[in-house]
Amino acid sequence: MNTNSYTSRLLLAGAFVFAATLAEFATSPTFAASDTPKCKEGLTYNEQTKKCEQTSSLEDDTLTRQGRALALNGHYENALEALMAVRNKEDATVLTYIGYATRKLGRVDEGITWYHKALALDPNNLYTREYLGEGYLAAGRIDLAMQELAKLEALCGKGCEQYEALSSAIAGEPEHWGSST
Repeated sequence: MNTNSYTSRLLLAGAFVFAATLAEFATSPTFAASDTPKCKEGLTYNEQTKKCEQTSSLEDDTLTRQGRALALNGHYENALEALMAVRNKEDATVLTYIGYATRKLGRVDEGITWYHKALALDPNNLYTREYLGEGYLAAGRIDLAMQELAKLEALCGKGCEQYEALSSAIAGEPEHWGSST
């Protein structure tokens, strides 16, 4: 067998294996098109084991990280499932992202209530302040959104990401609502 024939066969075999791997990955029910793996209802992706696992068996920090990632990627129902499974809900991050996902599902007043619970635990949480301001905008309360903007300015200045995002939202750029991570 000559070298060119051997190389051609090797390249063809490699291309076949690559195509088969891509096809398997694309049809896998565990992974969505986004960076965040998606699992069936009742399951949440465990970053440590790299598998979908029973939501109730995961640790709070795993559920919190996954719930936050799902919310920020637009998977609000799945985010709520993960976040509501967190056993210790006395955590400002958990409450903030429950509020975020709830607000994004159109339940603005309920989302605002969750933000207030988060701020009771951590009044200086920049993300909670930003999202609360966006919630007030969605509820038509520009006056309260402006108050949150002033609080953000006092906490982090006009140059911080959360201040800029809320300021853009108030200026009429709702595509920025909730865009910070």
